[in-house]
Amino acid sequence: MRHLNSGRKLKRTASHRKALMESLATSLILYKQVRTTLAKAKETRIFIEPLITRAKKDSVPARRHVARFIKDREAVKILFGEIAPKVQDRPGGYTRVIKLGQRHGDGGEVAIIELVDFNAADEAEKRRKAPKEKEAAAPQEESKEEKKEAAPAEQ
Repeated sequence: MRHLNSGRKLKRTASHRKALMESLATSLILYKQVRTTLAKAKETRIFIEPLITRAKKDSVPARRHVARFIKDREAVKILFGEIAPKVQDRPGGYTRVIKLGQRHGDGGEVAIIELVDFNAADEAEKRRKAPKEKEAAAPQEESKEEKKEAAPAEQ
């Protein structure tokens, strides 16, 4: 009987499960969205939400507590610098799990876990469009300059 034993085993040992949760949580912080199985997504939600709540109070003990679970220093900086201020007013529910259906290979339920206040698709589009707009603007300016230089030469 599993009295008072909560959580999913995910067919892994305790140390493997811990490493998996830390890895998924780090990826979620860095990329704001992760595609994984439904069971892993639900477990990751249980793992990361208390860490985000702890990060809302930016203090040295809070940073040390979070750093015990999130090994990547850059991820800890992003959590305390970007994510925590954005969810400061939210009383919980920082993540969203979206079901995607079944995987073709083995039929496993696939889902996306994402941070609620971050629309990863919009941010990705902004990052993609910004360099292209700059590159597109530069050749147009050059062509105008070439036309100006070419016009006096013709006369």
